[in-house]
Amino acid sequence: MVYKLHKQLFAVVCLLLLQISNFTTMQEAYIVAGYRTAVGKAKKGGFRFYRPDDLAVDLIRGLMASVPQLEANRVDDVIVGNAVPEAEQGLQFGRIISARALGFDVPGVTVNRYCASGLETIAIATAKIRTGQAECIIAGGTESMSLVPTAGWKTVPSYAIAKDDPDYYLSMGLTAEAVAKEYNVSKPPRPGYFCLPIASKSFAGDREWLFQTRYPAGGN
Repeated sequence: MVYKLHKQLFAVVCLLLLQISNFTTMQEAYIVAGYRTAVGKAKKGGFRFYRPDDLAVDLIRGLMASVPQLEANRVDDVIVGNAVPEAEQGLQFGRIISARALGFDVPGVTVNRYCASGLETIAIATAKIRTGQAECIIAGGTESMSLVPTAGWKTVPSYAIAKDDPDYYLSMGLTAEAVAKEYNVSKPPRPGYFCLPIASKSFAGDREWLFQTRYPAGGN
């Protein structure tokens, strides 16, 4: 059975400035802090009436407070993943989130790679930092499956695709079953959530905040 869950994960990806002797050598990117909100069932959980942009703003503010040595004006971009960017999740809400959480001068953008949207933002942030396009980026994803249906409010599939290639419209649950069957992937005894914050000691030291990964957004 597939449960629809509220999902929220943000991570600060910050460049450690290095002296590089070889110009062609890529710089390293480090995740120096990461937070997520609690997870609840859609339609029934404590966040069912809580806007996903409000969740993200709460989380980013909490994350920034946990890293007091990082000033908002050092953040080059806020990259927000979202699978169904419409309604409460629409109107380029990545930019709205960055402005509300960090100030109008910090840019923001929304990325859609469906269920991998949040993960894709971290990959983009890492690539931009490693290639010298940015020094510090906040990246992650926010979604409400209570306020916005799985496929949005107006789903209009292509008749030709539905007729000739119906697998294009498989849900993630059926996709997971197909992958598990083809690659013989067994189901773990229980679901797990993890965050592995990584930082250089010269930036982060041995600070305890690296491992405080859950943020009580909305008082939950």
